[in-house]
Amino acid sequence: MLLVQPTEEMSKQIRVELNENPATRDKDLEIIKEWLSKQPHLPKFDDDQRIMTFLRGCKFSLEKCKRKLDMYFTMRAIVPEFFSNRDITTPSMQELMKYIQIPPLPGLTKNGRRVIVMRGVTKDVPTPNVAEAMKVVFMIGDIRLREEKCGVAGDVYILDASVATPTHFAKFTPAIVKKFLVCTQEAYPVKLKEVHVINVSPIVDTIHNFVKPFLKEKIRNRIFMHSDIKTLYDYVPREILPTEYGGDAGPIQDIHEMWMKKLEEYGPWFAEQEAVKTNEALRPGKPKTQDDLFGLDGSFRQLTID
Repeated sequence: MLLVQPTEEMSKQIRVELNENPATRDKDLEIIKEWLSKQPHLPKFDDDQRIMTFLRGCKFSLEKCKRKLDMYFTMRAIVPEFFSNRDITTPSMQELMKYIQIPPLPGLTKNGRRVIVMRGVTKDVPTPNVAEAMKVVFMIGDIRLREEKCGVAGDVYILDASVATPTHFAKFTPAIVKKFLVCTQEAYPVKLKEVHVINVSPIVDTIHNFVKPFLKEKIRNRIFMHSDIKTLYDYVPREILPTEYGGDAGPIQDIHEMWMKKLEEYGPWFAEQEAVKTNEALRPGKPKTQDDLFGLDGSFRQLTID
């Protein structure tokens, strides 16, 4: 199974952490569905599983869930570079995925968190298309919205910087990084718990210093640098890590290939989702634009990450 679900015992702990009350969650779901149906600019959306994942990610705050869902559909309308032509079988996507691997790992940490590894395969290739790589991150995110059946207690990212070079970093412009951060944190029910950077090098310090001012202190305190892989095991159990990182979950290439297959299987669904977005002409008040959300000055506003 590509996404192992929490055990019943673990789910009980997660429900407490996410403010999930089994006695009232169905009522909360109906409130959100009724609200969605009354918004003239939002698409018809009758996906109980995805809505429930949003509620969990928002700790069952109805108002926060409404804001996230509105932004989820808005991003699809105004950031086509991330949310259109989502077809993993195209030659450009196939080529990209030879050189980057970004799979969520099958297992969970002991406190019910999902671990995602992000890494390049080799230094000796041109810098991949950054927007296309970010597109794949959101494709995997959408699959998780559908398949995380009972919720997880947040995400843990492992960023392997072993092949990072200054040339790669140069392609991450402030504008595209800002779009990615806003989409990730304001349009998805993400609960970012930890970021672990392994195989650190001087370029990692540069990247860290570039991003750090745009993050709230709470998140800055959740970023950990590891010069020795063994210190990662204090946070992520070895049994769920791939072989390459001293773990028992098998080669990361095998996990990557299973995710590639799943992304391909979801092809028809991704095509259907092209139409599931806001109609800004029908939004009450003023339509939202890229300028409203991302600005023209290239400056970041601090993002709130729960």
